[in-house]
Amino acid sequence: MSISTNQFKNGAHIEVAGQIFRIVEFQHVKPGKGGAFVRTKLRRVEDGSVQDKTFRAGEKFRPVRTESRKMQFLYEAAGMATFMDSHNYEQTEIPMESAGDGMRWVRPNDEVDVLFVDERPAGVSVASAVDLAVTQTDPGLKGDTASGGGSKPATLETGVVIAVPLFIAEGERVRVDTRSGEYVSRA
Repeated sequence: MSISTNQFKNGAHIEVAGQIFRIVEFQHVKPGKGGAFVRTKLRRVEDGSVQDKTFRAGEKFRPVRTESRKMQFLYEAAGMATFMDSHNYEQTEIPMESAGDGMRWVRPNDEVDVLFVDERPAGVSVASAVDLAVTQTDPGLKGDTASGGGSKPATLETGVVIAVPLFIAEGERVRVDTRSGEYVSRA
């Protein structure tokens, strides 16, 4: 079984020259002269590097089996993130570089989706928004209101520093958009 360039989808995985890539984006091109081709942007699963590649239209590739499993984040040690499958209690380690940028929003014992590519853990996806406690921020002053505008830095329980409105105090829980890293609302 193989996948052709006309079956490409964003987010699908293919194997090219023995390496597994995730399709970030693609474009079918039909020039006036010559054969059609497909221009792609591919992210290598093992290290996250992005490459631009061009393929002839109709070229075939081995499809890669992907699966997402809910797992509990246990801890990080020596650059490795350790996760546990809640069903069979099996533990899996993933290098922090492969786990991705989303790990900065994850606390120990939080559930995340771990992506497996050909039965090997390849990445982690977190919810689009998370609720975290503010562990350190400057105190608000009288007159600091939502309509007053302005923001101040706040350190969250995972250690990430974000900008929050002036009226947010230590100990409050805030909702953060994990894609942009921006404050959304009080939780």
